[in-house]
Amino acid sequence: MEQLMEQEGNDMDLAGGGILRQQQGPAGDGEETDPTQYYENRLKMLDSLRSAGVDPYPHKFEVAISVADYVAKYSNLGAGEHLLTVTESLAGRVMSKRVSSSKLFFYDLYGDGVKVQVMAGASSSEVAETEFYKCHSVVKRGDIVGIVGYPGRSGRGELSIFARNLILLSPCLHMLPNQRTGRCTTVAGKTTREKAGADCWVPGIGRNTEAYVLKDQETRYPQRYLDLMVNHQVRHIFRTRSKIISFIRKFLDERNLLEVETPMMNLIPGGASAKPFVTHHNELNMDQYMRIAPELHLKELVVGGLDRVYEIGKEFRNEGFDLTHSPEFTGCEFYMAYADYNDLMELTEIILSSMVMELTGSTKIKYHANGADNPPIEIDFTPPYRRIDMMQELKSVAGLDIPLDLSSDEANQYLAATCEKYGIKCSPPQTTARLLDKITGHFLEATCVNPTFIINHPEIMSPLAKWHRTQSGLTERFELFINKHEVCNAYTELNDPLVQRQRFEDQLRSRQSGDDEAMALDEAFCTALEYALPPTGGWGMGIDRIAMLLTDSQNIKEVLLFPTMKPQLPG
Repeated sequence: MEQLMEQEGNDMDLAGGGILRQQQGPAGDGEETDPTQYYENRLKMLDSLRSAGVDPYPHKFEVAISVADYVAKYSNLGAGEHLLTVTESLAGRVMSKRVSSSKLFFYDLYGDGVKVQVMAGASSSEVAETEFYKCHSVVKRGDIVGIVGYPGRSGRGELSIFARNLILLSPCLHMLPNQRTGRCTTVAGKTTREKAGADCWVPGIGRNTEAYVLKDQETRYPQRYLDLMVNHQVRHIFRTRSKIISFIRKFLDERNLLEVETPMMNLIPGGASAKPFVTHHNELNMDQYMRIAPELHLKELVVGGLDRVYEIGKEFRNEGFDLTHSPEFTGCEFYMAYADYNDLMELTEIILSSMVMELTGSTKIKYHANGADNPPIEIDFTPPYRRIDMMQELKSVAGLDIPLDLSSDEANQYLAATCEKYGIKCSPPQTTARLLDKITGHFLEATCVNPTFIINHPEIMSPLAKWHRTQSGLTERFELFINKHEVCNAYTELNDPLVQRQRFEDQLRSRQSGDDEAMALDEAFCTALEYALPPTGGWGMGIDRIAMLLTDSQNIKEVLLFPTMKPQLPG
């Protein structure tokens, strides 16, 4: 034991002079650099272990403490201090392997994103010297190992566990990408920077994905496990996403909203204007549709007397995907009886500003809206948010004199001519609602960097929203835009069953003219309205887009653990 401590002090003091070295090769173990040969050698290693009566995949290892708890528990140890009478057992993944001139082995062991150094020498091992070197020669980067040893700090102050025994729990058969040295440590829920680098990141500040170990998106997204393994910053993205959902759930629970679940498969695709995915129910021998929104079911629950309900879950839209759209995404919708869109605008300001404050410590964040190569912009979530009246703003900003009767051919022709004049693309069918949506995006949405409400949409664009109480032809609806993208959509709900049925019939005509995103007529929902839906406010938010903002992600795939990807062709 004394010999190990003496060697440790010498090796660590001379580390800067090259006495302590990382073994060569991308695998960090001196192996060949050919991935195929590496894999074959690892398979041979498994055969060798089994022939020697060693199970390379043991069923159980008793873990007494997690790596994170170990780091927190022994963080106060001084340089060179060792607790020889204390025994701890922990497990994790080897992400770095180094060997000293005096045959001491050093490993960086990671558990749930937290690192601790493992130091192993033959003099402190419970096994014979021959077995010790044989055991450590087997361990490679990526392996899952169990460590039994005592706590301490090296002579240079590195918190370590000094191994008495190392057990291979699950070998990694593939060569890992080279590992960086910059990393973050999470202790008691707090993220701290050990070194500047790609791994050091907290919500609300810019990220540097160029410093990632593994950069290729065609590898990172389908093999998310590898991405999480070597790009330690990535796990903080998904922790932040989880915190966003937890915050929303807590916020709504505290206001007496009831979380519910509604069907994922429906006879009619309703609740939003979108093209659905079609599936088939074998037992019933009928097609069904993956839900595009839970809205209609949630409002039926309000009809039934559940005055405040919400749902957080998946929604599916059979449309193209780009940097801000995914065919499978997560949304939150809630419905509050006796609330209107004015109440919901105030609530939106509260939920977003308090969420950003809780997660980042400020109501202002940095976001690389123009790409990682350009300086980040600042987005300020401090209320009150700017409000833009859609039709009034189109007239004052763009000088558009849109005909008042939006259902007329004249209005449609005017909007089509406007798109042509300004080079605004609108794919067929060029319905009035679609044209107006594109024009709004061009003139108004592009100005919405800080959170901004666009309010009072025309009825022709909002088949489920209630008519405006003072402005004919408009609805009490708002969309919240941040960084030029829609994040929330809400309105005073239409609760007149006769008007709702008429709106559905108007949508049906749009569908018959070729708009496959127009809503279908849902008689069951209209019947539910006939039993009386109280005055109600309804609200929806895209979880993924909020996660993008708070994690400085410019691609929605960055915040989806397993995003939809085009299959890669073999070869």
